[in-house]
Amino acid sequence: MLKSLLSTVALAILLASPVPAAEPGVTVETPCPFGDCQAGIALAFAGEYVIPTGAQFDGIELGGLSGLEYDPAGNRFIAISDDRSEKAPARFYELAIDVSAAGITDVKVLKTVTLKDRNGAAFAAKSVDPESIRLGKDGLYWSSEGDAKQLLPPFVRVAAADGSFIREFELPAGFAPTADKSAGVRDNLAFEALAVLPDGDVMALPESALYQDGPIAGLARGALARMIRYDAATGKPKAQYAYPIEPIPQAPTVEKGWNDNGASEILALDDHRLLVVERGFAQGFGNSIRVFMIDIAGATDISAVASLAGAEAPVVPVRKSQVLDMRAIGLQPDNIESVTFAKGTDGSDMLVFVSDNNFSREQKTQFIAFKVVKRP
Repeated sequence: MLKSLLSTVALAILLASPVPAAEPGVTVETPCPFGDCQAGIALAFAGEYVIPTGAQFDGIELGGLSGLEYDPAGNRFIAISDDRSEKAPARFYELAIDVSAAGITDVKVLKTVTLKDRNGAAFAAKSVDPESIRLGKDGLYWSSEGDAKQLLPPFVRVAAADGSFIREFELPAGFAPTADKSAGVRDNLAFEALAVLPDGDVMALPESALYQDGPIAGLARGALARMIRYDAATGKPKAQYAYPIEPIPQAPTVEKGWNDNGASEILALDDHRLLVVERGFAQGFGNSIRVFMIDIAGATDISAVASLAGAEAPVVPVRKSQVLDMRAIGLQPDNIESVTFAKGTDGSDMLVFVSDNNFSREQKTQFIAFKVVKRP
């Protein structure tokens, strides 16, 4: 398991007394992630904005925001809901977010767009689980976790601006769920994350390990998730890489409580570096949100490796370095599941996160913004 490198600033914060609340302007810098000083990154906290659970738009409850993308052409944001067509048909929203280095002052829902299946109809209840959404050259790339309990496979599809089906990417062998759990994605731990590289390739990352690749993360161990690299033009996989998920960062604080940790989103920095959001949860404690930079250059293509748990030859995972721990700077993050780069109203380069409230009264839709001071 690769050990994450904490930035000098983050380490100083961790060693200091607990911070009661994040202060706007506090900056976390990692000058040389994984020893690469050309990959330096610095983020300055700008502010947050909360939409309480229960808010309605066009008579439908707003929530479950699991993917967020910025469209510079329209200066708008696109957010996908992970509602499994139970509260309303599977959908994404167009948002206007007033964000700048001074914080987030407003979030407005402009439009709701229904996602369509291959036949041009809205998805039936429990037939889809939308998780991530990105802008591509020929439409909106979005993912579904499927439903392993129903043996419903995950997918990556392309939709038009009106939500209609265009095409579907090829699912590599070994990812489809199996009844005996000998291989494939685990239930609710499938295609949580998508990124589009500047060269057009699409990256898809499950939340945790496939069955054949070993156990999911625990308090004393990490896990290995398979990141797929797709040729966007053909929709065919061209490589796979091992992404090392961190051990669960926090034990439950209630008796017989549960906890977990997995990858909830990825975001391209350039053609070989990406940001990965890892979301941990411990019952009684809450969420731990950490952001890592990874570099896929030099990582082993594991497409032909049937099982990482039983690999006969050495496997080189992606390089990885922690660049942000939200709790370490005093934030109280909710269930952060998505992130995007954006241009602020003041011209600043921004990094905007949003949480999936699970339509729970105990949670919230939380937008968190950072000014990008430096990045690769």
